[in-house]
Amino acid sequence: MRKTNFEHVILIFKMIKAARALQPIAIIGIGLVLALIAAALSQPTLAPEQPGAAALSLQVTATPAAQPASEIGSTDGIMLMSVIIVLIVVVPILLRRKSWEH
Repeated sequence: MRKTNFEHVILIFKMIKAARALQPIAIIGIGLVLALIAAALSQPTLAPEQPGAAALSLQVTATPAAQPASEIGSTDGIMLMSVIIVLIVVVPILLRRKSWEH
């Protein structure tokens, strides 16, 4: 059944109303991002003429113990995750394609 022009106008008004409802959320989100950027850029930098400034910024932390389970150069986990991701993407596409052919 084909929609009339009046139904299209109603649909457009509903879309505009939904977009207007999202405007405050978008403005708040953009404001938060700008505030975080301003806070990150306004951090004081250490001047070389301040003799104790570098020493104050250093913190002593313990070195974590090495984990023997990890093997240097092993990519088995990366390979397994990449295969899983490929399957997640490809299987739905193939299932949709099968339904398109019928």
